[in-house]
Amino acid sequence: MNRTHLHVLLILLVLALAVACGGGAPTDGGEDTTAQDTTAQDTTAASPSGPRFLSFGSAPTGGTFFVVGGALAEVAQEYGPEGWRVSAEATQGSRENIRRLVQGDLDFALSNAAITYFAVRGESIWDAPQDVRAVMTLAPNVALFVTPRGSGVETIADLKGKRVVIGPAGAGFEDFVNPILTAHGVGPDDLTELNAPQSAAVDMLSDGSAAAAFLGGAVPTASIVQAASSMDLVFLPFTEEAKASLLARYPFFAPATIPAGTYRGQDEDYEGLNVGSMHLITGAGVDEETVYTITKTIYENAAAVVERHPAGKAIQAKVVVRDTGTPFHPGAVRYYREIGVWPGAAAGAGG
Repeated sequence: MNRTHLHVLLILLVLALAVACGGGAPTDGGEDTTAQDTTAQDTTAASPSGPRFLSFGSAPTGGTFFVVGGALAEVAQEYGPEGWRVSAEATQGSRENIRRLVQGDLDFALSNAAITYFAVRGESIWDAPQDVRAVMTLAPNVALFVTPRGSGVETIADLKGKRVVIGPAGAGFEDFVNPILTAHGVGPDDLTELNAPQSAAVDMLSDGSAAAAFLGGAVPTASIVQAASSMDLVFLPFTEEAKASLLARYPFFAPATIPAGTYRGQDEDYEGLNVGSMHLITGAGVDEETVYTITKTIYENAAAVVERHPAGKAIQAKVVVRDTGTPFHPGAVRYYREIGVWPGAAAGAGG
């Protein structure tokens, strides 16, 4: 065999191997269509990047955040894009959720709007601003100081020198409790602050180890129902001056009325405060399409959330876009603008 014949055989062999291994002819741009076909199989119209694994941070078991966080994750999983895997994770609550969103350990999470307010500003316990964004404002957190009748405490100012339960240690309740106390002329050193969950706080009121407790959440709140069933309670009123000051200074506060008859012995409407709504938040770096899709999925399937927890009733036009002082993520804003519920002049627009 001469050299020319050898060259021809080598060329034919190379071409045969190329056809066998390539799986098809190249596109006009020289790209292998095999990889493109695989991508197309994993892609949905709402999920251009294919399968996703998303985590929702909630709170410890036994609380409202834990149940609502699970409900939101379930609805996002059931009604979201095909191929997405959404799961809820029990956490220690708002502060842990914020930290883990910033670190990228969580994709979405629940938080109290008051705690997030200080986090994004690098105030309270935060050494630097935390880069998180709001997705939707949810159920209000209506909380107040209660005391057994006969304790000698009739106003918030009377808490001076008393032992008062302000919430679980590390939960961040002081972010909204301390402004309330300060507005009523009570400094942090004027009373003894006790830390305990709400159920334990009721026991402490009952046995006299605490003079008052700060209790609340969704109305009716189980801990207040429990306390009112076993003792005659006094709901300490907010002064009008203090309420006006708090509403003017902090956007996470809002007026809230507890209708008469909500709790045993409550014969009149109680004019109180939403001390920081539950809200869904995300990291500022989460891509716009993902946040848009989650916002759309949850909002358009609010009824499915309600089936899992009544807090889903808050997923409505006037509530979800309420500004609480945390900028909204552009992906959420895009959806709210699309359906015509975004207030263009709202503080925190854009993100």
